[in-house]
Amino acid sequence: MSLPHRVMTRPFVLLSVAVSIDGYIDDTSPQRLLLSNPEDFDRVDRLRADADAILIGAATIRSDNPRLIVKSPDRQQERLVAGRTAQPLKVTVTAGGDLDPAAAFWHHGTAEHRPLVYTTTAGAPKTSERLSGLAEVVPLGERVDFGVLLDDLGNRGIQRLMVEGGSHMHTAFLSTGLADELQLAIGPNLIGDSNAPRLLNPAQFPGGSTRRMKLAEVTQLGDVAVLRYHPKESQ
Repeated sequence: MSLPHRVMTRPFVLLSVAVSIDGYIDDTSPQRLLLSNPEDFDRVDRLRADADAILIGAATIRSDNPRLIVKSPDRQQERLVAGRTAQPLKVTVTAGGDLDPAAAFWHHGTAEHRPLVYTTTAGAPKTSERLSGLAEVVPLGERVDFGVLLDDLGNRGIQRLMVEGGSHMHTAFLSTGLADELQLAIGPNLIGDSNAPRLLNPAQFPGGSTRRMKLAEVTQLGDVAVLRYHPKESQ
């Protein structure tokens, strides 16, 4: 499959993530660690309702088995009244196609549109075979180029993309300078386990370690602090 070559506006990219005080997004227990609180979960649901598409990596599907939906019926109805689908388009990225067709991601909030799966040329046959009828598989070449991914989403009319993880996805968008906003919810937890997943993987980020991103807002939601950054801007 070849991607369209017409140039459209790339979607606005919002990264949303909850971290512990010491920079982890989970611990190593079998159950997902909840770093947020009910007020923050409602904030995230509102962000989902505002988005045209929501993206997570294949590793997050495997580890968390999320439904990745707008939960509030009122927000779903507001989307419908505005002429949108009740749920945003769901998107994931995989290099090799290691995705479980029984995962909740494929079976909740997908009645109006199948999820998109971006992959490599080599990974496309396996991905298509495993997800037959469940998703649209889009190969991006020898590797997943996130700029090309955004171009394709723009061609599909996606204006606002919410990225919810995991570490590899957040690292990819920040290291390539493609993130427009970062909303970082800091939970009152300390993980202290070097084997647990961190917010970001090692990478070369625009401007290096001395660059200071612009902090746009700080909000307190109970025991959670939400920091809103503009990664493309500097202080």
